[in-house]
Amino acid sequence: MTVTEQEITDYVARVRAALADLPPDRRTELTEDLADHLTEVAAEAEGTLVERLGEPETYAAELRAAAGVGAGGGRNLDQRVATAVVRVRGQLRAIDTRLGPPLGYDTASEFLRLLRPAWWVLRGYLAAMLLTVISTGGSFGVLPRFGGELLAGLIMLVGFVLASIWLGRRSAQLTRWPRSAVQVGSAVLVVFALSALMQAEDRMRYGDYGIDPTSINGPYDQIRDVFVYDSEGRLVENARLFDQNGNPIRLGYPDCEGSVDEYGNPLLRPYPYCPDRPPFGPRGPRLPQAPASTPSASETPIGTPTPSVPSASPSATPSDGPTPTPTS
Repeated sequence: MTVTEQEITDYVARVRAALADLPPDRRTELTEDLADHLTEVAAEAEGTLVERLGEPETYAAELRAAAGVGAGGGRNLDQRVATAVVRVRGQLRAIDTRLGPPLGYDTASEFLRLLRPAWWVLRGYLAAMLLTVISTGGSFGVLPRFGGELLAGLIMLVGFVLASIWLGRRSAQLTRWPRSAVQVGSAVLVVFALSALMQAEDRMRYGDYGIDPTSINGPYDQIRDVFVYDSEGRLVENARLFDQNGNPIRLGYPDCEGSVDEYGNPLLRPYPYCPDRPPFGPRGPRLPQAPASTPSASETPIGTPTPSVPSASPSATPSDGPTPTPTS
């Protein structure tokens, strides 16, 4: 079995962790040529370093004895932390090696390196969405918006993606603290992405019940029910609302008795959800309309002239002249 350089590095790290209670100069003096020595030992014969030299902690004790340095009164905090870090790194490396072959690579980290450009783009998008949530007070969609403006959000998205790509290509050149800051920021974005996915899942489950949440900026953001009245002030039941494209409009949420089923889901019912709670008085019956009147025989049609009958004088007065003709 060939000993790799990574195994030599891990062995040296564990030895230095076991000597963490010594002054830094003394510890560096004892482990200065340790890597070269381990390389020579690995080249001499087959087998792992642990099989040939023992555990790193045992080897560190031998170095103490050879240098005449007694063991400390106890393992200090730095030594315990360093040992724990080395163990965690060893376990992660074992997992990395175990997951590599199913992906077609020696280690899983080799496969993840190919996905780094995609992660750079995704990191810029998540940063833009996080700023969208901050600037809009918690509301967000698929595209980022800065202060509710889509154009400003798209400009912000392009800038963040380019900055993320530039930072990713130069991450190897960063010093310790800038690199740590980038890692912490990436972890925050990953947590934000998971929380956003959980919120989107809740929205989908809420929408499956037929009550789609509607965001309305103004006095209608607290709608619980919708009551429709006709021109005569009568309540209209079984009403449905549609937009100009024929899509149903769902507002409010039923909270009256009988508006949910046995599982607690709102029923798909028209408006109003609670017809016994009208805001403008009780529901009245529809008033009957008066029948149309027909003209009777005693009524005289308007505009029809009435013929006049000439009246004759009861007695005629004789005279010498001609008899006058009665006129109407």
